[in-house]
Amino acid sequence: MIVDERLVTYINSLDRGNTDFLNQLEMEALRDHVPIIRRETQSLLKVLLELTAPSRILEVGTAVGFSALLMSTYGPGECRITTIENYEKRISAARENFKKAGKEKQITLLEGDAQKVLKTLEEPFDFIFMDAAKGQYIHFLPDILRLLVKGGILISDNVLQDGDIIQSHFAVERRNRTIYKRMREYLGTLKNSSELETAILPLGDGVALSVRK
Repeated sequence: MIVDERLVTYINSLDRGNTDFLNQLEMEALRDHVPIIRRETQSLLKVLLELTAPSRILEVGTAVGFSALLMSTYGPGECRITTIENYEKRISAARENFKKAGKEKQITLLEGDAQKVLKTLEEPFDFIFMDAAKGQYIHFLPDILRLLVKGGILISDNVLQDGDIIQSHFAVERRNRTIYKRMREYLGTLKNSSELETAILPLGDGVALSVRK
């Protein structure tokens, strides 16, 4: 945890939650150990959706569909969401959840490797949420920039890896070294890009909030 646990608990105690459907889906995901966005990140997303009122949203990493459903619920009623997922088991769960929520027409789920799927997209998006394989963010970025409109928002989740990203190479478990190296490269690229203005927030598991210039 990158912020004092008691402080996070207090902040989340003030949260009024979501719809009954989303609350139930969140509990089921936590029970089944499915990674979904943390309460703090949910609050940030809802504020950003209210501020920007996007009409075209792209999500990279669907999981069971929780964040896509959150954005469809708290974004403008007419907004359209495209979400990408590669894990077959979660694809079927997400489709079922979209159906239960009556959101099949609003949310389009594209199956396959995100790096390949992104290259097939042409429609510009004004709001992009990245929550897929963390070691691949840097590889997704060229197409993300191509698809993001001027003034559009890019939210990259889980960028601080529970604070371990600041550890030395040798202090990190061998299996995580490549991911952390690529994430550092990704954050450095975001902060130094002439096309983006980026703030890195110690919220949830770390969120990079970028605006396309």
